[in-house]
Amino acid sequence: MLAGRAARTCALLALCLLGSGAQDFGPTRFICTSVPVDADMCAASVAAGGAEELRSNVLQLRETVLQQKETILSQKETIRELTTKLGRCESQSTLDASAGEARTGGGRKQPGSGKNTMGDLSRTPAAETLSQLGQTLQSLKTRLENLEQYSRLNSSSQTNSLKDLLQSKIDDLERQVLSRVNTLEEGKGGPRNDTEERVKIESALTSLHQRISELEKGQKDNRPGDKFQLTFPLRTNYMYAKVKKSLPEMYAFTVCMWLKSSAAPGVGTPFSYAVPGQANELVLIEWGNNPMEILINDKVAKLPFVINDGKWHHICITWTTRDGVWEAYQDGTQGGNGENLAPYHPIKPQGVLVLGQEQDTLGGGFDATQAFVGELAHFNIWDRKLTPGEVYNLATCSTKALSGNVIAWAESHIEIYGGATKWTFEACRQIN
Repeated sequence: MLAGRAARTCALLALCLLGSGAQDFGPTRFICTSVPVDADMCAASVAAGGAEELRSNVLQLRETVLQQKETILSQKETIRELTTKLGRCESQSTLDASAGEARTGGGRKQPGSGKNTMGDLSRTPAAETLSQLGQTLQSLKTRLENLEQYSRLNSSSQTNSLKDLLQSKIDDLERQVLSRVNTLEEGKGGPRNDTEERVKIESALTSLHQRISELEKGQKDNRPGDKFQLTFPLRTNYMYAKVKKSLPEMYAFTVCMWLKSSAAPGVGTPFSYAVPGQANELVLIEWGNNPMEILINDKVAKLPFVINDGKWHHICITWTTRDGVWEAYQDGTQGGNGENLAPYHPIKPQGVLVLGQEQDTLGGGFDATQAFVGELAHFNIWDRKLTPGEVYNLATCSTKALSGNVIAWAESHIEIYGGATKWTFEACRQIN
């Protein structure tokens, strides 16, 4: 009885499966499933088939998860290897940069030693540096030619012998520069040799400049002490002038000067004043494509000056600590003003005042890209705001023009370094 009922059940299941689809699955086999007597056998068979499909899907998903896990582990291992290699590369790059800075004698600020708002440094390639040295030699040769003319008017055997000696030294330096350039073109010599050669040539140039300056003293006696201009012919990090006197504490100031430049982009830094703990206590700079700016205690105001046309221009900046009010004059006319420039911050004393370079450290840390290129004269500082009339007298070379009561323009107040030169001031002669 029971065996007959089971046979009938299997037959019915077979009919249900065959009736559920017309597809040809090839050879078939029948699976008998025990179900209650009053149940729907076709539905039970479908449920049994769904459970099998679900079980198959679970197994596939489990296999996929295992494969994904293996892939992730492999990728983690690859990432660890790449991270290790990257760390080694960064470490080597840091060592190479430190070695390069040590070779070039870079005495730049370290992190934490003070804020440098002037930007990052740029290193001049050796070939470009040698080209600049060659231009400096040409400048010295021009000075010698002027001295030749002077010596013809004032014949002196001592002057002539000294001139001949200096001419010989210049010729020798030119040979050194040409030899070094040829070596670079042939691909010989390394950074260490470049540095040694550069130090040697710069030392000879400094010595040569001092000898020429001694020779030029014969001309100095024939002109007043303030009738001179400084010339900075090249962008270097070693050509500058230093004012022997520092600034006192000031709650107001006026700074005026004559400038002539055709440098682009940016004329550079006509002057910078640094104090302990603040390299940008008082700075005038036109760097890159930015407009000229005045910095006081690292606070900045943009100035309306346009002076890089190769002509002489007279500029003045006045400032007072009360509300940080400032005014800017070009060629005797006020062209801009503002306020909130370092308000209630007095200019600090006991600093270093440099002409022609921007200081990143007290008295040094020069960057060639920020160097002033051109002529500078009649640099004067007062501890008060000048009136518009007083500024106009300065710009027109009036006999009523005042000299600075803090810094007055005089040869005895200036020390020059690195090949910057002194000539007779010409701007007022052009005006008058």
